[in-house]
Amino acid sequence: MQPNQNVRAIGARAPLTRGFRLAAATALHQGDRPYQQDQVLVMNHPRKSGCVLGVVADGMGGRSGGRKASDQVLMTARQLFTRFKPGQDEPADVLRQLLDDANTVIKLTAIASEQEPHSTLAAFLMSPEGDCAWIHAGDSRIYHFHQGRLVKRTKDHSYVQALVDRGEISEAEANVHPKSNILLGCLGMKTAPPPVEIHRAPVLKAGDLLMACSDGLWHYFTPEELGAVLEEFPPRKAVELLVSEARVRARGAGDNISLAVLKVDPLPAA
Repeated sequence: MQPNQNVRAIGARAPLTRGFRLAAATALHQGDRPYQQDQVLVMNHPRKSGCVLGVVADGMGGRSGGRKASDQVLMTARQLFTRFKPGQDEPADVLRQLLDDANTVIKLTAIASEQEPHSTLAAFLMSPEGDCAWIHAGDSRIYHFHQGRLVKRTKDHSYVQALVDRGEISEAEANVHPKSNILLGCLGMKTAPPPVEIHRAPVLKAGDLLMACSDGLWHYFTPEELGAVLEEFPPRKAVELLVSEARVRARGAGDNISLAVLKVDPLPAA
């Protein structure tokens, strides 16, 4: 796939002190929607090498409302990560504050603009020591792979996920369920605070990969397919291939697509 004005793929590498290096990429595509409401970010810490933040925000609430919501998630993420002090502050605490602060700002926007902006959140933060935490709200997901095999993924805060958890439908049936777009929790909801689920991973090692993505991507792939592509190709090439194939499988009815990938690679042999 050749990148065009609707696709953004960004590659970055940073050395780690334990003989590994980090490779990161993001991609953003409008899909077949009339406007873009997703936002995505991978950011190196301004003062500490090997410290990385990844964020995906899928905005909802009309053309301007949804985009405002996802913009506010990224603005909050940048501000908090810039103030983050690796070695002193806990990554999980920063992510919790990101969820709380972004939720507050989005709700204030709703009052001021008389709109109903909402956003999902999927964010991970890796410290220079290699330990990692992630948080999510809504149906944007985080996947953790090791050498292409799924280690863990987040569970959606959605109506169909609740049906799956109760054993009423399968994962495959959830993907085509007519109410698959109904969320039970996200940022900006008036009726309830966003769900808080913070996960911690042990020290990441060579072969580990984290991916945050919106439902515009994961809806079209099994975890096995995602893991195979992400393992075989460097992150920049992998995100381009995944976006291209999602566009094919959407058959002209695709949602906005956003994804952020962070991969731990071994250093080349001397």
